[in-house]
Amino acid sequence: MKSTEPRAWQRMLSGRRLNLLDPSPLDIEVEDIAHGLARVARWNGQTIGDNAFSVAEHSLLVEELARRLKPDLPPHWCLVVLLHDAPEYVIGDMISPFKTVMGGSYKEIEARLQGAIHLRFGLPAETPKTVKTLAKRADMISAYFEAVELAGFDDREAGRLFGRPRGFDDGPQGAPRLGLAPLPPAEAQARFLARFTEIEQARATQTPRR
Repeated sequence: MKSTEPRAWQRMLSGRRLNLLDPSPLDIEVEDIAHGLARVARWNGQTIGDNAFSVAEHSLLVEELARRLKPDLPPHWCLVVLLHDAPEYVIGDMISPFKTVMGGSYKEIEARLQGAIHLRFGLPAETPKTVKTLAKRADMISAYFEAVELAGFDDREAGRLFGRPRGFDDGPQGAPRLGLAPLPPAEAQARFLARFTEIEQARATQTPRR
């Protein structure tokens, strides 16, 4: 007999079934996260190039920027930053205006997933305010560069929305540039997994510091 209850789980390519209402850390695999994030488009896909700029690439960029802002960032906090958008491998990348329309339900589901992801990889359930602030700053810097280099914003508009980063080389039009280029999904996925492995190896050889 067909079940009348609405399905609240998603089957992953790993074979795991992740319940969105009550996510278990046991059903979370980094390979699924990397695969999903590499195929989720930032900016609703409204970026230049033959490939979308994926959340996997964004995550790598934010973690790199966080280390640029704080070179002595311990590996476990690097991993927290790398995984800051990890729930989007399940729920997708909702643009900020749509999150406002959705209200609290979206945030509740996102928080549950983030908590389960942290448990899965042995990360603290609560992220210190200093690390949250660092991740948010790196995220805003990333948003500026993505907006200007990929999403059609001019420097003035991006600066007004995200803040104009300092300490970066200026491009030909006078605005800071990083030279971003959207990658094919398979390459973005591989790079995300490679960075995850690097951080995990560093964590294994270093005593965690809070």
